Amino acid sequence: MTNIASHAVRILTLGCGAALLAGCSMGGLMGGGNSAQTQNLQNATPSPAAVAQAQTSALPAIATQCPPIKVRPGSEAMFYYGSGRTGDARALQYQGVIDETSRNCVVSNGLITVNMGVVGRVLLGPQGNQSSVNAPVRFAVERDGQAIFSEKYTIPVAIAAPARSAEFVKVIENVQVPYLGGEDITIWVGFDTRG
Repeated sequence: MTNIASHAVRILTLGCGAALLAGCSMGGLMGGGNSAQTQNLQNATPSPAAVAQAQTSALPAIATQCPPIKVRPGSEAMFYYGSGRTGDARALQYQGVIDETSRNCVVSNGLITVNMGVVGRVLLGPQGNQSSVNAPVRFAVERDGQAIFSEKYTIPVAIAAPARSAEFVKVIENVQVPYLGGEDITIWVGFDTRG
C-alpha cells in the first residue's frame, strides 16, 4: 500500500512540476514576462541597411495557387494540306505539335503574375518543302469560366534543309491575374488556325 501511495505522490509531483514549467514558458506568449522587452519589440524599427539586406536576400513569394496550364482539347496539333486534300496523309505539307508547357507565378498585392510558355515542333509532311512556317499559338487565362486574357501569337519557324522539322519556343511574361482566393483559374494554350 505504501508503494502505491509513494508512486501516486511521485506522479502528482511530476505533474505539478510540468504544469509550473508550462506556466512559466507561456507567460511570455500570453502577455506576461518582461514588459520592457515587449515594448521594445513593438516599437522596433529596422535601420535602412537592415531593410536593404532583407530585401536582397528575400525570394519572391511563389503562389501556392499557381493556376494549372493545359493544352486546350482539339488544339494540340495543326495540319496543313495542299490541293484541298484535307485528311489525306500523302498530301500533308506540314504539321505542328505542342510538346511541353510551363508556367510560374508570383503573388503580390492581390495579383498573380504569371509567366507562361510553350515548346513545340513543326514537321514537314510528304508534300512539304517549306523553309519557313508560321505557327499560330493562342494563350488564354480563364477565371471562373470567363476569359480575362487571350492573345494569339504568330511564331515564325525556320526549317533549314536537309532538316524536315524545327522546334519553336514562345514565352509570355507578366500576365497579371486578379486573385482573391477560391477562384477557378486555368491557363490554356494551343494552336489557333482560325483566320
